[in-house]
Amino acid sequence: MVNDQMVNRKGLALLLDPEKADLSRLSFTEECHPDYIFVGGSTGGDTTDFVKNLKSAISNLQSKIPIILFPGNSSQFTPEADGILFLSLLSGRNPEFLVDQQVKAARAIRESQINFVPTAYILIDGGVVTSTMRVSHTQPLDPADIDTIVDTCIASELMGKKAIYLEAGSGAKIPVSADIIRAVRAKTSVTLIVGGGIRTPEAMQAAYNAGADVVVIGNYFETHPEALKDFCRNTGVTPLRNNDSASSHEDERFMRIALCEAEKALAADEIPIGCVIVSRNQIIGRGHNLTETLADVTAHAEIQAITAASQTLGGKYLPDATLYVTVEPCSMCAGAIGWAQINRIVYGAPDPKRGYSVYAPRTFHPKATVTAGVLEAECRELIQAFFKNKR
Repeated sequence: MVNDQMVNRKGLALLLDPEKADLSRLSFTEECHPDYIFVGGSTGGDTTDFVKNLKSAISNLQSKIPIILFPGNSSQFTPEADGILFLSLLSGRNPEFLVDQQVKAARAIRESQINFVPTAYILIDGGVVTSTMRVSHTQPLDPADIDTIVDTCIASELMGKKAIYLEAGSGAKIPVSADIIRAVRAKTSVTLIVGGGIRTPEAMQAAYNAGADVVVIGNYFETHPEALKDFCRNTGVTPLRNNDSASSHEDERFMRIALCEAEKALAADEIPIGCVIVSRNQIIGRGHNLTETLADVTAHAEIQAITAASQTLGGKYLPDATLYVTVEPCSMCAGAIGWAQINRIVYGAPDPKRGYSVYAPRTFHPKATVTAGVLEAECRELIQAFFKNKR
């Protein structure tokens, strides 16, 4: 699935508008190509013919580039693409772009069996009047009102969206800020796409560092097609897998998702501990404390996540996995982690009273490694606030 490719890996998307893009000016090679090509615009264009021509332009590549529709309305759908961002403009309140256009395209999308990604499209003021604003008759969200932006993104995830697209708009003077990206990333766990106003590899990397999964660049490449090489060279995929600072960045990223799980426990009046299990940069299991909800003393976050991961992979052993948990595992969970043969454990806050390191320091698999203290302050603050409110 297209969304599976996007989840938990950094990628660069080239956005091409069928009405504006000149394919003859773009040169794709094995060393110079984006991870995705988004096709679409706010006003129109012959999407079907454009996608066919685009397929011809990249047919010489051994590496397949997914072509994903980024439609402005239902008429821009074509089954020629590999996938579609099934967009809903949740930053606005115009029903035409919240649901009406989606209804018009729904049958054709379902019958085509194309991959689709339910996506919340959230327009943030980038300092210009964009075509999206003109066509949709909606206003962007105020970039200074981060709480409203985050709440909109949380609502998107609760409604079942699998991706969030933070958009500053075509030709934006001001891109979506790192503070906004970071705040959204901290409170959501779905794929995070960011676009608009990004004109340098440094700005792209800043978006990655703040938590973006996919960075989208369109207008800039229309006037500077030669710059694609520099952006591809500096995309976040390679650096994030080959140095210590990158490893630290990824640990923080997944720990923030574990914190999202912990907050689900908090909302259910459970001890707020969350866990995710990752294999090959994909989340294969997640869970949070459910001991009160299930009336089960074994229903710890790690146990829930291990069960989910085993079901995902269809086996009881997880030797290629990393487990992220917000609080040091207890001896029971450490035993389960050891039996599952998980080879890396990352936790946030230590637990000097019940942690495995006090009672069962040799329980993990002999080859397992442990990284402690990732986002320790945030993990500790969450659980301390819970117990403080209980006193």
